[in-house]
Amino acid sequence: MTKVLVPFVDLKAQYRIIHKEISPKVDDLLTSGSYILGAPLLEFEEAYARYCGVSHAIGVANGTDALILALKALNIHPGDEVITAANTFVATAEAIVHAGARPLLVDIDPQTYTIDVTRIAARITNKTKAIIPVHLYGQPADMDPIMEIANRHGLYVIEDAAQAHGAIYKGRKTGSIGHAACFSFYPTKNLGACGDAGSVVTNDEQIALTLRKLRDHGSTEKYQHDLIGYNSRLDTLQASVLLLKLKYLDDWNRARMEHARLYDELLSKISGIVTPNFPGDNSHVYHLYVIRVQKNSRDRLLKYLKGRGIVTGIHYPQPIHLTRAFAFLEYGVTDFPIAESYAQEILSLPMYPELSREQLHYVAHEIEWFMQKGGIDV
Repeated sequence: MTKVLVPFVDLKAQYRIIHKEISPKVDDLLTSGSYILGAPLLEFEEAYARYCGVSHAIGVANGTDALILALKALNIHPGDEVITAANTFVATAEAIVHAGARPLLVDIDPQTYTIDVTRIAARITNKTKAIIPVHLYGQPADMDPIMEIANRHGLYVIEDAAQAHGAIYKGRKTGSIGHAACFSFYPTKNLGACGDAGSVVTNDEQIALTLRKLRDHGSTEKYQHDLIGYNSRLDTLQASVLLLKLKYLDDWNRARMEHARLYDELLSKISGIVTPNFPGDNSHVYHLYVIRVQKNSRDRLLKYLKGRGIVTGIHYPQPIHLTRAFAFLEYGVTDFPIAESYAQEILSLPMYPELSREQLHYVAHEIEWFMQKGGIDV
């Protein structure tokens, strides 16, 4: 088959579609001189809150800060514990540590790869104050039992929705279920800025007020500092870009879902490949399309696809507890067997709205050809 170039993500393709709309907005903003906490930020916060089905959205500098500030706003202190999944981007666990708390990790569900809700209750101690379920790869975590456990034990729930903009859990948008939810608008996200950006959403007015203070040096009025805060404001330029892109988000998510259905159709017939699985009453917005490959073939497949012009990724090559940074948690190598096993098998395929059917068929064809050869170096 003729070689086709398939990048993992193509931000230039998205920009080509909307550049005629973005350019005037950026020019108007630069002309205005209102670069910090300007009107477009308030417009975006109001629009994103409506989109998520919540009362408040508070723009912050990035997704990691969103998690840290949410924990701080919920009064998580040094000595507290926060439960989260073993398989997540490191920022989830970093934020817990930066808030002064200790991460308590839980293995993942073998079908959905999100936190295994059947294992959460056993991890709770008298120091546990919150749960951070991660809507991984665009798939919502199983929120109903998580909220039931949290309510029973008096715990906060902070949704890590950094990969799940617009995903739906049993009729509700991700971000609208927990006490607060955190989003990253890193450029490659389903809703991405032109730089770092993030947001916390909530239905709680007091949490929202605290967050607005925390992001701006503990103040909502100049030189009136009520809290020890941070410098973590979503700048007006990024808010303006996000406000424009928000109207396209559902269309872009539908394109991702269509691509995923075609991937499913083409790849499910290939022996040795496991395609994503999710409950039918949820929507998966496929920030990432992640397959599992026999672990003795995964790395060779990645290398082979690269040679055929197809860029793939591994999200994530190590569970949190096996990274050097979190060795202090003193977990053992076999403590989270599902997360550890899957880390050797998962492979993220190209996924972005502008992918063509030709590119999708090409990716599937090359994977099938490789697997038919028995995963040998070819």
